Amino acid sequence: MKKRPDVTRRIWLCADDYGMAPGVSRGIRELIENGRLNATSVMVVSPHLSADEVTALQKLNAKDKRAAIGLHVTLTGPFKPMSAGFTPTRDGAFLPLSDMMRSALARRLRPDALAVEIARQLEAFQQMFGALPDFVDGHQHVQLFPQVRDAFIKTVAEIAPNAWVRQGGRANSLRRLHDRKALVLDILSMAFRRRADRQGLATNPAFAGAYDFSPKADFAAIFPRFLTGLPDGGLIMCHPGFVDAELQALDPLTTLREHEFAYFSSDAFPRTLAEHGAALA
Repeated sequence: MKKRPDVTRRIWLCADDYGMAPGVSRGIRELIENGRLNATSVMVVSPHLSADEVTALQKLNAKDKRAAIGLHVTLTGPFKPMSAGFTPTRDGAFLPLSDMMRSALARRLRPDALAVEIARQLEAFQQMFGALPDFVDGHQHVQLFPQVRDAFIKTVAEIAPNAWVRQGGRANSLRRLHDRKALVLDILSMAFRRRADRQGLATNPAFAGAYDFSPKADFAAIFPRFLTGLPDGGLIMCHPGFVDAELQALDPLTTLREHEFAYFSSDAFPRTLAEHGAALA
């Protein structure tokens, strides 16, 4: 029998989008309760984040801390701003991702409006949970965009200086040039890490979890690749959950969430962690 390696790395497995839809929240809670996740980030702008959803998540940490709970800063449509007068918008909602990125790269965003909106989302999290977030990240990696990253880091440092912030750069051993999406995240994260360090904010040492969200993606085959070369304290992003009408109305990532949920619920997941000498932090 092949001997499995000892645990050499404690990693973060973070489910994004808690609160986006009831099915997403339910799936994330089930995985946390079963010890299959150790972090989730909450979308406070979602119309489906109810007081009951907040309470149910908090109960999982009532006796022992099962999961870090963070804020999923959201600045892209179809979600709507929490602050009055935020611009730019389209039909009362944030710009779609592609337009938001183009505006950020062209530096057409308003830094003051970004700072106010991020602060409002941090304040909303504190009001809902009675505490500041353990960490702060961004929906669709928006925290890494030019202009946004400056407002994001400055505002988090002022309001939640003890929170760590998510950067999206891979470990050096994982940087393959053919992976365009991950390469873009690597490049954007370089400036993000420098700015976070100057503000005294901690970041995750490496990031994994980006893949082509196509219907044919085989998550069970993809996930082990995220563990290769990931250092101690590294973070893997994931999006498990159940599909419901609320999710279908808000987000194109649907059935793949159920594929991820099925994998993390399976015996293959802990076996893969053990084979790679990894465990949840």
